[in-house]
Amino acid sequence: MPSNAAVPDPLGDTGAVEKELLRFLELRTGKAWSADMDVFGSGGLSSLFAMELVVHLERSYGIAVRGADLQMDNFRTARRMAELVGRLRRPAVGGSHA
Repeated sequence: MPSNAAVPDPLGDTGAVEKELLRFLELRTGKAWSADMDVFGSGGLSSLFAMELVVHLERSYGIAVRGADLQMDNFRTARRMAELVGRLRRPAVGGSHA
């Protein structure tokens, strides 16, 4: 679901990414979330929703979530998702960022 709000740059502020993700979760689920609330442990959200989260992160933040980063633990909370975005946006040590 596209948003008209500007997406924060996760290189500078994971807190802003958390806030955007909390807004996204609230819009998609109709309930309020905290940064450390387990999105899947609280019930009602499926693995299909996990894929929707992956697509949202990739499109909103220009990242590619692949391989080991597709672990469910990276998507359990808004905080973990924001950390994942920050990690994937940073250039690899000794290499260039694609």
